[in-house]
Amino acid sequence: MASTATEIIAFMVSVSGWVLVSSTLPTDYWRVSSIDGTVITTATYWANLWKTCVTDSTGVSNCKDFPSMLALDGYIQACRGLMIAAVSLGFFGSVFALFGMKCTKVGGSDKAKAKIACLAGIIFILSGLCSMTGCSLYANKITTEFFDPLYVEQK
Repeated sequence: MASTATEIIAFMVSVSGWVLVSSTLPTDYWRVSSIDGTVITTATYWANLWKTCVTDSTGVSNCKDFPSMLALDGYIQACRGLMIAAVSLGFFGSVFALFGMKCTKVGGSDKAKAKIACLAGIIFILSGLCSMTGCSLYANKITTEFFDPLYVEQK
């Protein structure tokens, strides 16, 4: 009974981690920059993996999707790919974990279920590494640009 409860708790934790990684993909505020001036000229620039936006002091937003995947910087393409891979791997890890649990009737014998559960764990680890690498790569690029004194664009 304790083994089944542990499996169910581990499954719920892993699925909630997958949901959290999935929710970071469309999040708007991966990069935020603002120009503070008078009330009339205050503007906030923000970007994510899919678009860039500008919001002025009146609250009006103007967003522009990235026009071409080939015209993007390499780190944005890498982050997109890693985050999509993390979400996809997390989905398949959830499916394999569901089939590998002892409390389900699908998956075959206990030996086969153990192999499926081990495969699910490996897939979840790969999913976590992909999401961690994608977020770290983007954060490294942002902080490198921010602290670079020769970087002339908006910080």
